[in-house]
Amino acid sequence: MVLILLTMVFVLMRVAPGNPIQAALGGHLSHAQLLVRERAAGYDKPLLVQYGEYLRQVFTGRFGTTLTDNRPVSQVIAQNGAATLELSTTAMLVAILVGLPLGMLAGRLRDTWVDTASRLFGIVIYAAPVFFLGLLAQLLFGHILGLLPTSGQASPLTQLDITPHTNILIIDAAIDGRWADIPDLLAHLVLPATTLGLVIAGVMVRLVRVNVIQALKGDYVEAARARGLRERRVVISHALRNALVPIITVTGLQAALLLSGAVLTEDTFNWPGIGNQLLQYLENRDYIAVQGIITMFALVVVAISLLIDFLNAWVDPRVRY
Repeated sequence: MVLILLTMVFVLMRVAPGNPIQAALGGHLSHAQLLVRERAAGYDKPLLVQYGEYLRQVFTGRFGTTLTDNRPVSQVIAQNGAATLELSTTAMLVAILVGLPLGMLAGRLRDTWVDTASRLFGIVIYAAPVFFLGLLAQLLFGHILGLLPTSGQASPLTQLDITPHTNILIIDAAIDGRWADIPDLLAHLVLPATTLGLVIAGVMVRLVRVNVIQALKGDYVEAARARGLRERRVVISHALRNALVPIITVTGLQAALLLSGAVLTEDTFNWPGIGNQLLQYLENRDYIAVQGIITMFALVVVAISLLIDFLNAWVDPRVRY
């Protein structure tokens, strides 16, 4: 799967019209200087040679140097990817905290107003574009109510005071002992993380609801009720646990949606993550940077899929093999 993804990334970047070196640097360098940059990037070599060097760089952790700002792509991934990791992790936490309880309630209280409201929430929130939800959140909580900041990862003074250790500002602030800066960092994180998390929660609500309904029809649930167990314990300890395998699987696969949503969310909230940086490189036709970042996305999705298989085997012994 990794090899297929890497090959697709390589081919798609090469079939794009135009010369990417010239598109990224045209107008700033002479023709002779452009030829030098093409040779330095290996773009003048046969495609098979470029493909072999590309695979070698990927498997050795070297993705080349960006054309537009002359930064190692691995450095871009490490610095901007940390901000995306912070946003995505918080968004997934929001999705679990919202989607899991609502789905459980909808499944337990089937065909009631709670079920109807939960299903309506799931459909509407998932259908709404994430950038549109972000704009509405900025308008309401930022401009109208004035409760939360609408852009950036931190206030300018706060960001200058924090020494980058992990490039995750909340962790860096804790390492430096700057606890007074944590509220400002959390305030900047609330709107983008909640916006992205609610989109994933829309999927989880419907998924959890369906699987809880199916699990509640099982004989083991009736046996648990016959033993006099409280309904809350029956739902959580018996029905939910048996419904977790498909829930974990689909939730893990939402990582791809989370990364694609992060690109739009970061652009909407001016969040300095890898998605925002990717859009800038796409605009500049910096194919080396785009190729490296998309490859990183592909590797992350494959790694999460592998992790989901292990989690499923841990939750449900029936799928171990």
